Amino acid sequence: MEKSKENLRIQRWIVIVAVILFGFKIAAYFLTKSVAVLTDALESVVNVIAGFIGLYSLYIAAKPRDENHPYGHGKAEFLSSAIEGVLIAIAGFIIIYESVHAFIAPRTLYKLDTGILLIAFTGAINFIFGQISLRKGKKNNSAALMASGKHLLSDTYSTAGIIIGLTLIYFTHQIWIDGAVAIIFAFIIIYTGYTVLRSSIAGIMDEADKKLLGKMVDFLNSNRRENWIDLHNLRVIKYGSVLHIDCHLTVPWYLTVNEAHAELEILTELIKKEYGLAIELFVHTDPCLDFSCSICLKKDCTVRKKPFAKKIEWDLKNAIPDRKHSISGIRES
Repeated sequence: MEKSKENLRIQRWIVIVAVILFGFKIAAYFLTKSVAVLTDALESVVNVIAGFIGLYSLYIAAKPRDENHPYGHGKAEFLSSAIEGVLIAIAGFIIIYESVHAFIAPRTLYKLDTGILLIAFTGAINFIFGQISLRKGKKNNSAALMASGKHLLSDTYSTAGIIIGLTLIYFTHQIWIDGAVAIIFAFIIIYTGYTVLRSSIAGIMDEADKKLLGKMVDFLNSNRRENWIDLHNLRVIKYGSVLHIDCHLTVPWYLTVNEAHAELEILTELIKKEYGLAIELFVHTDPCLDFSCSICLKKDCTVRKKPFAKKIEWDLKNAIPDRKHSISGIRES
């Protein structure tokens, strides 16, 4: 809940700043009449619209789960970031259109020095808020904040390119540079929009996050206990800032229900300590079978039927559910 409130607070500031910076960029355009500055202003329109969409999605995502949404409302963030990705790409195509028009009908530019200062100021502010948004988005598992952060950083990079272009025009008086710079950064903006949209669709479709899964398996492998004989069918689904994790854990067959539950509690606390409290963990316990003896690390087992052969390291290849075999080499469920 605290993470959701923090996400909302950051997004509110992003919206406020986007509106203010849009005013600065419009002022810079009317001062300079530069198509490159106009493209920066157009992207700021997207910043404002996307900021409000992101704010609304975070408000929805922060709502507690209810009867109609038993897993919460976190998916709203992915819809928000998908819309933002589309808007970013559209801004890029508009920039290309305006740039081509500038080549056909070159414009006279004015007060480039003042325009450069105004645009540089907006770029610096966008960079600061982009870094904050991206860092907090990663920390809080917020797709909306990460999308906002990527968008603001892409805006910063395009602004930097525009500043370089305006500086060259200022010293060389080559007006064609204005349109050329705008086109170059339009393609960068379009690519950024594609990556944001691609990531959002992956979240909506519950696509496996191989990087997150790999880190989690490595973490569990380095902290495994003797009673954790095998780990398989590991799945992680993101719902906003909440991670839903389920897996199968093989434990010695002779453990009592209470003892097996204690192992699950240790596993749960271990994951929560590493990945935060916004986690729902569902673990199914499997009893070990005869073939488990050869990979079992338990030293004081009195019912071992086969000698220990080798330790199987847990990794991404043998822990995720789309494999035909578990870590031990044979599916147990």
